[in-house]
Amino acid sequence: MKNKLLMALSTALLVALSPKALAHGEVRPLHGGTVQVVADIHYELVPQARGATLHVLDHGQPVDVSRMRGKLTVLNGTQKTEAPLTPAGAHRLEAAGVRLAAGAKAVASLQDGEGKAVTVRFSVK
Repeated sequence: MKNKLLMALSTALLVALSPKALAHGEVRPLHGGTVQVVADIHYELVPQARGATLHVLDHGQPVDVSRMRGKLTVLNGTQKTEAPLTPAGAHRLEAAGVRLAAGAKAVASLQDGEGKAVTVRFSVK
């Protein structure tokens, strides 16, 4: 009985501390927004007074978004709004005219300069 308990605890400890589990650490917002990770790229959606900003980082390093394009679709209850996402700095895309209220759902549909598409889904808190 003691051996089974010791084996179970050892297994649980190994799984909890495995390198894969610690590979990326906890994803935290750097700009007060909502973060999602897709293909190891961090996307942080931040509400702004006149729209929203999407910050894009790769393992903490800014991603060049100068050739990225896309749209942000926001669902606030039954109200749906869309706005183009356009480059606005080193690692930022902006969408003007959308409102990110608490509880809203948002989808960023992006395409990089090479035509590669990515979709990022957010639930605003």
